[in-house]
Amino acid sequence: MAESWLKSWRPHLLVAAALTLLALTGQQASLREMLFDSRFDWVKRPATGQIVLAEIDSRAIRSVGVWPWPRSVHARLIAAAEKAGVTDIVFDVDFSTPSSEAEDAALSEALKSAGGSVVLAAFKQRIADRGDGQTLHVNRPLARFSDHAWLGLVNVLPEPDGIIRRYGFGATIDGEFQASASALMAGRHDPAAPPFRIDYGIRHDSVPSISVGDILKGDAAALAGLAGKKIIVSGTAAELGDRFIVPGGDVLPGSMVQALAAESIIQGRTLRMTSHALSLAGLTLVFGAMILAWRRWRAVTRVAAILAAALAVEAGAMLVQALRPVAIDTSLILAALALYVVAIAVDELNLRGLLKNLAERRFQRVAMSLRDGLACTDAEGRITLWNPGAEAIFGYREAAMIGQTFETLLASGQGEAFRLTAAPVEQLKQGGGLIVELKGRRQNGEIFDLECSLSAWEAGDMLQYGAVLRDISQRKRQQERIRFLAEHDTLTGLPNRNNLIARIETAMQQPEASRARTALLALSISRFQQLSDLHGHIFGDHLQLAIAARLGELLAGTGLLTRLGSDEFAVLATDLPEDEACALAQRLVTAFQDAPIIVDGRRQRAPLFAGLAMASEAEDAEELLGNAHFALSEAKARDMTAPCLFERRMRNALEKRHVLEAELREAFTRGEFELFYQPQLDLATRALSGAEALVRWRHPERGYVSPGEFMPVVNTTSLAEPVAAWIMATACSQAAAWQRRGHAMRVGVNLTQAQFVAGNLADEILALLESTGLRPELLELEVTEDIILDDIDKTQATLARIRALGVRIAFDDFGTGYGSLTYLKAFPLDKIKIDQSFVRKLEPGSPDAAIVASTISLGHALGLSVIAEGIETEDALEILRGMGCKEGQGYLFAKPLPVRDLEARFLAEQPMDRRVA
Repeated sequence: MAESWLKSWRPHLLVAAALTLLALTGQQASLREMLFDSRFDWVKRPATGQIVLAEIDSRAIRSVGVWPWPRSVHARLIAAAEKAGVTDIVFDVDFSTPSSEAEDAALSEALKSAGGSVVLAAFKQRIADRGDGQTLHVNRPLARFSDHAWLGLVNVLPEPDGIIRRYGFGATIDGEFQASASALMAGRHDPAAPPFRIDYGIRHDSVPSISVGDILKGDAAALAGLAGKKIIVSGTAAELGDRFIVPGGDVLPGSMVQALAAESIIQGRTLRMTSHALSLAGLTLVFGAMILAWRRWRAVTRVAAILAAALAVEAGAMLVQALRPVAIDTSLILAALALYVVAIAVDELNLRGLLKNLAERRFQRVAMSLRDGLACTDAEGRITLWNPGAEAIFGYREAAMIGQTFETLLASGQGEAFRLTAAPVEQLKQGGGLIVELKGRRQNGEIFDLECSLSAWEAGDMLQYGAVLRDISQRKRQQERIRFLAEHDTLTGLPNRNNLIARIETAMQQPEASRARTALLALSISRFQQLSDLHGHIFGDHLQLAIAARLGELLAGTGLLTRLGSDEFAVLATDLPEDEACALAQRLVTAFQDAPIIVDGRRQRAPLFAGLAMASEAEDAEELLGNAHFALSEAKARDMTAPCLFERRMRNALEKRHVLEAELREAFTRGEFELFYQPQLDLATRALSGAEALVRWRHPERGYVSPGEFMPVVNTTSLAEPVAAWIMATACSQAAAWQRRGHAMRVGVNLTQAQFVAGNLADEILALLESTGLRPELLELEVTEDIILDDIDKTQATLARIRALGVRIAFDDFGTGYGSLTYLKAFPLDKIKIDQSFVRKLEPGSPDAAIVASTISLGHALGLSVIAEGIETEDALEILRGMGCKEGQGYLFAKPLPVRDLEARFLAEQPMDRRVA
């Protein structure tokens, strides 16, 4: 009875056991993925066309000429894409390290101008393997870039078999959710949503693409199709790598995977797998049906029913997947049906031995058809199987390798460092096995890079090993090439800034004594840009090559020579005290001063400026490099023919300036600026004739600050234009207020270069006159020589338009420049202001007196009024009166005063509606 019961239930128990084994060994998961992958070949749909791949292909790289590209190229790309009407730009490009300041500034400005339409790539990167897990580092763009752009993760989620099937909406990093690039493109980034399956039924060949080279050169036909689209900028050239295997065996660029993920979200095709409950329910139906039909139906009928059921199940799953984003897991059901076919065969025939032979033959066929090399060994590590792929890699025929140890394949010395039989068996038996990189040796003795994917399994009661072998020499060479390009200058082949920073960081980690002997010398070619513009860029390149060669000869291994930029080199010496470093720098500078360089048959002098900094003066690599540049900048500013050694005051001055600039921005925002007015008097009667508006800073702690302390900083920053506009508007408003109260008093306002560069000064003044009601003759604008020299023609035209409005023009600080007399003739002027340097110590018979008298006579001869600045004594006043000077201002009369004080002292008794003299 028991035997009969066992026989009747044996097929079902065997199927259940086999299914359990499939699930435990992971084969059921592999079957499930195979089924899911195959459905994409049947359920196809086109892309929406909303996403376009902007490919950095070989043609685009050749058109620029270098890789990595300068950041300005990416800036140009952003501008061109914005102009073409692109709505979103996703960069799958690493911007996590700085390049040159100019290049980074160009990209930062382009990102800012894009107005938040750019997504920059961030990615998690493994930086250490501790054996029990991974330590991840998040690569983010530089802050100056990410401040003006969105960040999108571009990591993909490979399966154990290396195929990319799933994609996430984002990930939590440092406690904050960071959306993925594709989710940002699609406009959906739900932190709670789990990763989804990409719908590879969306045909990747239907995703539009364009070469970045066509965008950069402004190809009209190519750009016409970008309006209203989103683009992904990514490297697709073969030499850049970044390719992944996807279902169906296709190898796609990472950007295409990102595009298909975004398309899946946009089209509502984020595939979700059904729950295990549905699979178990289907499995229960299969078992129930087979139990009922096992002895009722003949074997042929059962097989036909099973095949029909399998076809119906999979066809139904495909139909559901075609209509809804649902991936039905039919793997257990189909596996059970297939196992029942096997069980029927076993039940009908004694196929135990045949099945074993078939399995072995199938394994042999699969092994022999693999393109990768495959070697199997016994428990002692002796080769039992050698496929044609292995023969192609190593050159050994199968007959020669059977029975040889696995270590025979390795280069000398590798056999001692690695033994196959010593590998951890439990790890080899796991699904992923163990991947190691070794040095292989071909039959001809050539040593090459070898990747071995190792596994182990039990065959009967014996352990066997398997090794999938790959020749990765080309991949290694590509990686080395990319690493070289990342760390070396493409023109000279010298280490670049990144390389230098890494070397400095290593040196900075040494003991204090070693750091005291570490010096960094920054060198710059004098007038390099002029030479390059004069003789051409090719000459400039050849000049840099010649200079690099001479520097290398002069250094003779004393330090590491690097190239920092278009006209800058650096030398890092790690064993030189300060005096020897100074001597080395002097030798280099002298060598280029004394002897010209032969470039393209031309003798060319190329002096060098040099800045030297010691590591003991810096906390880190960036600070040391900055110190060297501070010294170099001072050498350039002073036109030094000797090296300039860094001093702490150089950095302190800039830091102080930056602090002051920040304070000024806050002060302007808080309204801490105030206008004082210095009275201008008729020298004969001492009656008030006008006032000069002078800005003061009402500091909350230091009180009033004179313009000499802060205006030079204001005029060299972006504050220059708004501050100048505020001064002009405030002065006009005050003058108009006095005019309305019956005191028609002329007010002088100093002009700045910023007002001539930005906007239209004449139109702005006209608008102020109209809005305030100020009579034009009551406004006097003061211009200095530095403003005139900036753009003589433009300044002359602007002043002529202003004077045509009725506004008076005064030439301030007359006599202190180089071309003052020329300007009197060429420019539309009403008044000369004699600089206070001639007036303050004015004495009879002095050179100053002669200059002042000549200026007054010249002004009167030209029909110009003259006013003297800096009158501090009664003697100076009397001398000026005697020379015929009509107006003056200075501390003898009053220092610059607030409006209230000026009105109290000078306007209380002044006749009403007094006209300007």
